[in-house]
Amino acid sequence: MNAADNPVDTDTLPARVGSRDVEHVGPVLDGELIDDTLPQPRRRTVRRRFARWWQHSPRVPSWLKSKPQAVQAAKDAVAWLLRSPFRFLGTVVRGLVVGTRWWRRWVTVLDYRTAAEESDKLADKFTEIRELTLFRWKVTGAVLAIVAVAVAVVDLVYGSDPLWVAGAAASVALAILGRRKDGSPGRSPALAGPRTLRWTMDPQILVDAFRDAKLIGKDESLRLVERATRVGEGWAITVDLPATRKAADVVKNRDALASALAVDEVQLIVERVRGSGGHAGRVSMWVADEDPYSAPPLPTPLLGVTRWDAWRPVPFGRDARDRRIDLPLVWTSLLVGAIPRQGKTFAARLAAAGLILDAWVRLYVADFKAGKDWDAAGQVAHRFMSGDETEHVLALVDWLVELVAEVQGRFRRMRELDDLTCPESKVTPEMSRDTALNMPITAIFIDEVQVPLENRTPVVVQGKKVTAGEYVGELLTWLAKKGPAAGIVLVLATQRPDSKTIPSGLRAVLGSRFALRVMDWRDSNIVLGEQMNTRGFDSSRLLPSHKGVGILRPDGDTAAGADVLAMTVRTYYMPNDDWQTICQQGRALREAAGTLTGHAAGQDTMPTLDHAAVARTIGAGSGTPTTPEPAEPVELPQPLASVVDYLGDDLEEGGREFVPTAELVGALDVEPTAFGRQMGDYGCRSERYRVPGEDGKTRQIRGYFTADIRTAVEAVASSPTDADGLDGDDP
Repeated sequence: MNAADNPVDTDTLPARVGSRDVEHVGPVLDGELIDDTLPQPRRRTVRRRFARWWQHSPRVPSWLKSKPQAVQAAKDAVAWLLRSPFRFLGTVVRGLVVGTRWWRRWVTVLDYRTAAEESDKLADKFTEIRELTLFRWKVTGAVLAIVAVAVAVVDLVYGSDPLWVAGAAASVALAILGRRKDGSPGRSPALAGPRTLRWTMDPQILVDAFRDAKLIGKDESLRLVERATRVGEGWAITVDLPATRKAADVVKNRDALASALAVDEVQLIVERVRGSGGHAGRVSMWVADEDPYSAPPLPTPLLGVTRWDAWRPVPFGRDARDRRIDLPLVWTSLLVGAIPRQGKTFAARLAAAGLILDAWVRLYVADFKAGKDWDAAGQVAHRFMSGDETEHVLALVDWLVELVAEVQGRFRRMRELDDLTCPESKVTPEMSRDTALNMPITAIFIDEVQVPLENRTPVVVQGKKVTAGEYVGELLTWLAKKGPAAGIVLVLATQRPDSKTIPSGLRAVLGSRFALRVMDWRDSNIVLGEQMNTRGFDSSRLLPSHKGVGILRPDGDTAAGADVLAMTVRTYYMPNDDWQTICQQGRALREAAGTLTGHAAGQDTMPTLDHAAVARTIGAGSGTPTTPEPAEPVELPQPLASVVDYLGDDLEEGGREFVPTAELVGALDVEPTAFGRQMGDYGCRSERYRVPGEDGKTRQIRGYFTADIRTAVEAVASSPTDADGLDGDDP
């Protein structure tokens, strides 16, 4: 580098060029560039430090930290003052009863008599007992006479004031004697009548309930985070468990805590407090005054609206605290499961009602109950059918193929849109209402979905024969995976929530779950998810009288909070008259907006479908048989057949790896030794396996690997003659 490359402007230099004199140019400052637009740290003043200490200090009572707690503390103080005279009178009466019982035992020489009876010397000691009893009666009479004379003399000499003082002192003594104290004879009778929620005024009762339920030790206690406050038609309280105790255990043992509190389990809601204000040992409880689901159900609030936005959660029901629970539907899917006549169709129609009142929503409705529950939806549905024949199942296949092709087309068109219109490869509210883009929210409702899933009609897919039920399951699984981002809402309802009816792959991708009453905890877990019964959510324990009451596991925020795993909800009531009114209103909205299409507009023609392209998309036929006709099923011998029926989809690849012997013996109700011997005849040997226990520790148990069971089934299927020989007694 030379001077020519960097010319210097000598006129701007402070020093003369060529001069050796040093000129003063001012102070040289050192600094750095800062961005003052960023949030700057606030100065921690003494006031802020004190406020922070006040809010987080465990020494400061909670009622001095927040206004709601202070108001509740004031209410409790007033209530305590008002109840104090009655409580004092009660303790005095109890003290009088305790004193009377003590005097009766003393005057009847009960201790002496009991000792004589135990030593079989009552006849020998009878005279002494009699004399001692008479003597004590005389002492009692003498004392009463002396007291009467003393009262008369004091009243005559000093007036009634000393008597009032003595009476007050005696009442205080009786109150102390009659105070409630565990272990004191006569003060905690075995049959004291029905228990009440005294813990709302005395937190020690709540501590005793936790101890009785074996949720904390006898020497452990609870730390009160938020005192008992009135919330709705019940009481709410938040406590911290002792160290090493987990809130999950309290949720799991909710029934034991409800018994200790003397309330029905439907009245008790126990939740773990999560987020920044909670930890693994913080428990929030709410106890209703009475059964929260005994009142008549409320009508749906959608009857009072003119239209609804499908992007808003749909009003679904109310929880035990009478909070409105809204169900998000867009970008997710819903599974409704229950035994017959528990409100399954009503729940599915509630979800449909909000979408019907949005004129820009396209509806597909398939009613395999073949009743008239969904007939009114035909006024607004783009596709509609009602029936349970094979032709209806095949029509559903065409619908699903059409929707798969529609989803593919939407994704292709979204790739061509700019980032302002489609920023995240998902349908937006503006896109769903743009008729030029043709991407409306599309919801498909399938009632009694077990009918098409169990259909065994053979269909040809890419030259291979598969059953219609299997193909429907693959199409629904693909739509549940890929469809939500493209604006597809999938709602399935079934009265047979078992592992054989609904494939595990389909259940795994359904976001929201709603389980009304089912037969056992296994069916509840199939609807709500694995291990949900161990977390305190088991719909088989709902009462038969609670129609429309179920456990909701939402895929999104609700009024109960975003961190709530599941909740018990009573759905709104919407009879057929209200349902027809909503459907008529939805048709009027679509006619005004010009969005009435398909079946509702009298256009039932099906578009040209490319089954081969759809089959390639979803991967159908990848594991299907290549023979022209399905092979004849092989009848498995017992107990192998019962084991296969019990495990269902869990026996397939990707299912369970290990099944404990105790679980199989209990589920099949068989004799353990004979069961192990018979399973061993088919090559299934009981092995030891390490599994995590409920306490987090690993333990060894005996059981069978599902891979061995599959191998045994394949061996029997390949040689049915040998299998029959094993099962029989003939050589």
